Amino acid sequence: MTTGAPFVLAVPSKGRLQENANAFFARAGLDVVRGRGVRDYRGTLAGMEGVEIAFLSASEIVSQLAAGTAHMGVTGEDLVRETLPDADAKVELLTPLGFGNANVIVAVPQAWIDVRTMIDLEDVASAYRTRRGERMRVATKYVNLTRRFFAEQGVTDYRIVESLGATEGAPAAGQAELIVDITTTGATLAANALKVLDDGVILRSEANLVASLTADWNEKMRAIARAILGRISAEEEARTTREVRALVSGDRARLVAQVKEAFGARAIFGVQRDAPLCLVTPKKKVAALADWLIVRGAKHVTVTQMDYVFQAHNALYERLVSRIGRAVIASEAKDPGPGSAP
Repeated sequence: MTTGAPFVLAVPSKGRLQENANAFFARAGLDVVRGRGVRDYRGTLAGMEGVEIAFLSASEIVSQLAAGTAHMGVTGEDLVRETLPDADAKVELLTPLGFGNANVIVAVPQAWIDVRTMIDLEDVASAYRTRRGERMRVATKYVNLTRRFFAEQGVTDYRIVESLGATEGAPAAGQAELIVDITTTGATLAANALKVLDDGVILRSEANLVASLTADWNEKMRAIARAILGRISAEEEARTTREVRALVSGDRARLVAQVKEAFGARAIFGVQRDAPLCLVTPKKKVAALADWLIVRGAKHVTVTQMDYVFQAHNALYERLVSRIGRAVIASEAKDPGPGSAP
């Protein structure tokens, strides 16, 4: 039995995000278990002692990670970038998860036929202010992302109207001239006679596994993180690669170097002469590698799908530890403590 504070993993509390997050962890052999039912906002991670699941909204997950009350969580990059102006100082986006995909975009009325880029928008905004004596209105829920992006693009003659409802309907309702919103297919924008500017994609967002840099990362918490990230890495490696075996003749060392350069494959064993050569290669390059090996004398090439590939080198965990270390150094530099020299 574990004692002390738990490792807190925050996951979405409902909807497709929760389903996809649960499926993501389940693929890594980590089943999310909810306590007494759908109204219980705490749970466990099956097979992983010392972990507490916190079921929260996607926006609450960002707040908990920034405050350090959750160690890791699943949430959208759009919410991280919008909610935390200094996101990179407080959290680390460890890996994208392949779901929750959507783009934060700048969209204007289709009737603005001469407005295709942000430079065009600045020209229209300046003319609008000169003619009407007021700034163009931008309806959005993404206030911070909008301000940062517009500043980067040199667009200044605008004012933000915070959207509380369906943002895409604001121009037609006369509440704004253009919008910044999130979209997946663009169908809703088209239905509201809006178009995305050619260079108006502010952020291509998806759900990420995010780590807090302000949480308590003591030895116990780091050990739990290593175990979780080890399983996630093992599943991802197995899902995106295949094991390829063939019996080939010739200079094995030279052949291994060639397949590494041409296909990104690495040899697991069989570098010695007369033994089957076993390679791990990216899934998308399997067929090309098999053809290449057959041209070089292989009679048979077998391809195996693996369940997990555990490795001594855990890139996700090493990335986390590296960022935790830099965050601690930065924090100590800002606040040297009462005993430090002035």
